[in-house]
Amino acid sequence: MLPYAGGGKTHFLEACTLCSKPLAHNNDIFMYRGNNPFCSQECRQEQIEIDEAREKRWKKSTTKSSVRTGTLVAA
Repeated sequence: MLPYAGGGKTHFLEACTLCSKPLAHNNDIFMYRGNNPFCSQECRQEQIEIDEAREKRWKKSTTKSSVRTGTLVAA
């Protein structure tokens, strides 16, 4: 990423969050969860699926640990 005029930091819209492909300033940028830019709908969808799988694994692991420790989990 290239530094922007704001003080040496890189601008968050310089490259795709998933594949790091430089984002063209004259093409659509696909955003997800705040400040996460993607070069295409496909990259954005892949990140959504990665996040959903991670959340599912996390929920499954916290449920298992709650059962082991005897902690009650309320929905």
